[in-house]
Amino acid sequence: MTNRIVLAEQNDTIDALVYRHFGYTSGGLVEQTVALNRGLAARGVVITQGTSVVLPAPLNTTHNTTKTVQLWD
Repeated sequence: MTNRIVLAEQNDTIDALVYRHFGYTSGGLVEQTVALNRGLAARGVVITQGTSVVLPAPLNTTHNTTKTVQLWD
């Protein structure tokens, strides 16, 4: 996989953007995103809508998930 460029949506944060596109934030994805986008973190917590953000290619496609059981409906 290669890096990809996505556009920030309204009220996006870096971790929310990463989670929306990958479904998880583990494995250093947020840190890699910050490193790939020099100066992005200095702009503040909320990314301006429409800002181009380079996302890293995940190193592995597996990540740890915890299966939950719902005791009541």
